[in-house]
Order: sequence, then C-alpha cells, then structure tokens
Amino acid sequence: MSDDPITLEIIQNSIQATADEMFAAMRKTAMSSIIYEVLDMGTGITDARGRIASSGAGIPAFIGVLDKSVQFIIDKFDNDIKPNDVFITNDPWHGGVTHLNDLVLVMPVFVNNELIAWTANIAHNSDVGGMAPGSLSGEATEIFQEGLRLPAVKLIREGVTDQSVMDIMTCNSRMPDFLLGDVWAAIASVRIGAQRLQGLANKYSVQTFQIAMESFMDFGERSAIAALADLPKGSFELSEAQDDGRVYNVKITINNEAFIVDLTDNPDEDAGPTNTSRDGTIICAQMLFKSLVNPDTPANDGSFRPMKVLTREGSVFHAREPAAIGFYFETEVRVYDLIWRCLAPHIPNKLPAGHFSSICGTFVGGIHPDTGRQYTIIEPQIGGWGAWEGRDGNPCIFSGFHGETYNTPAEISEARNGLYVDRMELNTAPGGEGQYNGGRGLLLDYRIRTENGFLTAGYTRSKVKPWPLQGAEEGSGNFIEVTKADGTHEQYAFVSGLSLTTDDVIHVITSTGAGYGDPKKRDPEAVRLDIKNGFISAERAREVHGL
Repeated sequence: MSDDPITLEIIQNSIQATADEMFAAMRKTAMSSIIYEVLDMGTGITDARGRIASSGAGIPAFIGVLDKSVQFIIDKFDNDIKPNDVFITNDPWHGGVTHLNDLVLVMPVFVNNELIAWTANIAHNSDVGGMAPGSLSGEATEIFQEGLRLPAVKLIREGVTDQSVMDIMTCNSRMPDFLLGDVWAAIASVRIGAQRLQGLANKYSVQTFQIAMESFMDFGERSAIAALADLPKGSFELSEAQDDGRVYNVKITINNEAFIVDLTDNPDEDAGPTNTSRDGTIICAQMLFKSLVNPDTPANDGSFRPMKVLTREGSVFHAREPAAIGFYFETEVRVYDLIWRCLAPHIPNKLPAGHFSSICGTFVGGIHPDTGRQYTIIEPQIGGWGAWEGRDGNPCIFSGFHGETYNTPAEISEARNGLYVDRMELNTAPGGEGQYNGGRGLLLDYRIRTENGFLTAGYTRSKVKPWPLQGAEEGSGNFIEVTKADGTHEQYAFVSGLSLTTDDVIHVITSTGAGYGDPKKRDPEAVRLDIKNGFISAERAREVHGL
C-alpha cells in the first residue's frame, strides 16, 4: 500500500483516462448519430459507494446523473451485486433521473471478490416506445405515454445476458436495430472501463486505489471551499417570467462554507411533459456551481459537498411519479439559466450575459423513402452566447447545459435520414447589440423527402429572450417555422407530431445571445466590420449604435 502523492496522482489520472476511454469506445461502436456524431452521452466512474470519482467527456448534465443512478442501484440490490453484472435504468424515479430515452448502464468492478468501483454511462436512444415516434410528445400527461420504463434491472447476470430483458426493450422500440446496437455499445463501454480499473487496482493494490479515490474527493472539497472565498457573500434572489406565463423563483445564499440554492417557491408540476426530477434539478445547480468555484479540474463527489439544493416535492422542479417528464431538458436549462442570471450581475468576471439557453430539441422522422424503415433524426441545436466585458459572445455553440456536443454534419443527416439539409448559416436578425455584441444564432433548413413525415420540437427562450447586462440589447428568440409545399407558413416554439410531407421545409431559428454594455459605446470600427460582414444593417447600426 502506498499513499505518496505522486502515486495517488498517477492513479487519479489513470482513472480519468479510463473514463475517457469508455467514452471513445461507446462513440466508436454506437449505431445512432445522436450518439456517435452529436455525442449526446456521458461516461463516469464512481467509488464502491456510488460517489462520482471521475467524469469522462460528454454532456455535463448527463455525467451528473451517473452517481445518482449507481446509488439507487446499490440501495435496491444491496447483497445481490455480483462480478460481471450489468444494470440498466431509465426511469427518473428509479435511478434514471432524466427521461426514458436516456438509458443508463452501470457495472460493478470487483477485485478478489471485493467491490472497488462502478463504471457507468448514459446516452439518448432514438426510440424506446411510447405514444409517439422518438418517444417524445408534447401531448403526454403521464410517464406511461413516454415509453418503456426500466426500473433499475439486471441486463446481464454474472456475464450472461438476460435475453428476456433485451427482447422486451427491442420489441417496444420502433427502431429495434438501432436500440440494440446502442445498448451493446454501452455494454462495451462499461466493460472496458471495468477491465482498466481492475488492472489499475491489481498494479497498485486495492487499498492504494481506494486511498487515491478518497484523497481526490477530499481535494475536490477543499478546492471548492477555498474558491467560495472569492464569491460575493449574502443572499441573492431572482424572479423570472417564462414563455408559458409562469414565474420561476430562486434564492441563492453564499457564505464561506456553503452555496445554497433555494427553489422551493416555484409552480406546481406541469400537467404536460415539462417537469424535472429533484435529482435533475440538483445537477443544474452542480453545473453552475462547478463553473464558479473550480472549472478547470475534473468533477468528483467532493467538488459538490459545499452545495445544497432545496426543492418542494410536487413542484415543476421536483415532480412526483407518474408525471410526464419527456421535455425535462427545457425545464432544467431554465433552472441552470435562472441561477446564472441571478448571480451574473454580482460576478461579471465569471458569468456573461444570457445565451440562447435552450436545448432546442428537434425531432424529425417518418418512413425513409429509400429503405422503407422508420427513421428519427434527433438534433439539439446550436445558438448564440452572451457577451461580457471586453468580449463579444460566441456564435453557434451548444447551450451551457448541453455542452461538449456537436451538430450532425449535413452529409450524415442526408445519408441516414429521409431529408435534405438545404441551409446552415448564421442568424443575422436584430438583437444582442451592445458595447460587446452577443454571438449569432443559427438558421438551419430541413427539407422532407417522405410523404409521411412528422415534426416534434420543444424550444424555450422564444418569447422571453436572452437577458442583457449593463444596458445592452436582449437577444433574439428561438423558434421553428414550417413552410408547407403549398407555400403556407406556421411558427412554433412547442409542436408535437406535426404531419409533414414531401418538400415541406422546417426552418430552425435559434437566438443571438444578449449584449453587454451600452451599444453607443461600441468601437466604431467594430460596427463597420459588423455591417461589412452582414451581421447588422446600416439602418440598425444607426438605431442602436448611433452611427
């Protein structure tokens, strides 16, 4: 056994590398473009108690799920956890946290019959049954309508696949081949992670391996508490109207020992699918907290020990079973942005103005005109980020909540799905002007090739637009326009199962981020360059910049 700091650092870096290798293995073997192109997934490693020890690449909001899933499985199975078992869950009230499309697979890691760790991953799967293709519908009123529920069950028992569970899963999917391929990619990922951790523990001893995990979590806690000293102290409150007319409220208290997020004073859970679980709400606060206290180091259990989240059961941020939860992501990104907006005026060196702040989940599907098979394209969209002092906002990247993901290349979308991508360019609509401008959003056009297509989408920040700082202009809004083949137009923020046919065009329009500072103070040369690049009209420049 060794506890010298160099050995412990080597082990910790090896654990981090293992989580990243798990991510690479899953990405390279998955069937669905939402996983291997968008990277709508995450990997991580926990200790034997289910505390996150190392986060791999992937969506931050997904990585935060994994420790909560493992802890649920530990509690449920207690003494029935064996070497080479693999568990699966997707249910937010049974360790799944998010929605039913997101399958979580976890595997216990044993050395000499001692449980030393868990490997885990999560990814969005294209279809898990339910009332609508793609399993998401804005018309769902209870979770039973959103797909097959897997309440933390064993998929593999001591190395032997439970074919009954696999058959139930594939039989309930409209895209069984894709589901099967993606699940086996996830199994490969947790298995390769388990092998690497076993090798590491055998090399340095189980005791040293465990000391390394514990010491790094303690380091995460010390780092977080030390960073609290640099944050403003006191209580900060914010109320914000939402697109649907509801008002969300947050109170944040910061002292030298704790960061407390109080979300108890919020509306009751929704009758539709825009609810989230308490664990999901905690993850939103964890992401913002980590961004503030120590964004440059890997996240682990210790990183979040100074943070506390208060919710009210039965509220939109702490929904009760069996509430519908399919569009949880638009509610969670609202939580994330609510905390951000509350603190941004007090921490301007760390938090810029508001960004497009929506997943802009876009689901287009139908029967592929060439193969006759069901296809569903699942696209989170990119948009503009807010400006801050001394810098314009970034154009066309994913929301902070959905970071480290990518858009699907047009060639892949066209080859795999029954549509064409006719346009992808920057959105130059007015909005986001300031001394420093918000980054530009996206214009993206999908043209349908099939007679029996559909569109489901859920966008927020459509009416209530990205918020500015220091006297700048707010951003534009997120929405979808549909141009039918007969030339008629309709605009949507939320739409479910809209029928589409050949040559109908879906126009995705995402927001420009909000600006920072008085627009009249923008450098005239920067304004002239904006006009030259087509980012702003000369008339709009005269209006907001005074030129």
